[in-house]
Amino acid sequence: MFDGRPDRSAEVLLCGRSNVGKSTLLRELTGHDFATGRKPGVTRAPNFFDWHEADFTLTDMPGFGFMKGVPEKAREEIKTDIVRYIEANSEAILVAVLVVDGKSAVEIIDRHAERGELPHDVELFGFLQELDIPTVVAVNKVDKIDDVDARLDALCDRLGLFPPWQQWRETIAPISAKRGNVDALTDAVRTHLHEQQRDDLFQFF
Repeated sequence: MFDGRPDRSAEVLLCGRSNVGKSTLLRELTGHDFATGRKPGVTRAPNFFDWHEADFTLTDMPGFGFMKGVPEKAREEIKTDIVRYIEANSEAILVAVLVVDGKSAVEIIDRHAERGELPHDVELFGFLQELDIPTVVAVNKVDKIDDVDARLDALCDRLGLFPPWQQWRETIAPISAKRGNVDALTDAVRTHLHEQQRDDLFQFF
């Protein structure tokens, strides 16, 4: 189990596969630097953004799923820790942000499905829904996609959401964290915060 969670009653969680840009997104949201790099698996434990007076933390979880150079046993341990952390703190998590790589997410999901495996992104999305945690899928790197609408429709289909994606703006947020284009995400997160009467946290998004 991950240790070191700040004593805060409210949390927004960033999660997703390794190397999809979670730490870059966190840096864009907070203005603070975190360990990032081309090598997958740089983040092995949660990063907590809690250096403010609000009773709130923004948490960047380690990547789950395949990580080049990381033994399978270690990957499974990280995945188990992530699941246990989310279960243990589900009541405090106001919104979960599942970050996916818009360029490759559909192909990765299909590749796992063809092998008879439950794709990691689909598994985590379903797990968050089962816990009734409001979830936004941040589809990163959309600046590198030619037909964004078709790609987002395909992703919705894989996640069990009926296309077109535009009807899911509170759930599907196309972004480019590296280019600072995260408005769709902050709008979606604010919608969920407002529904939980936490407009006071808009200052962080």
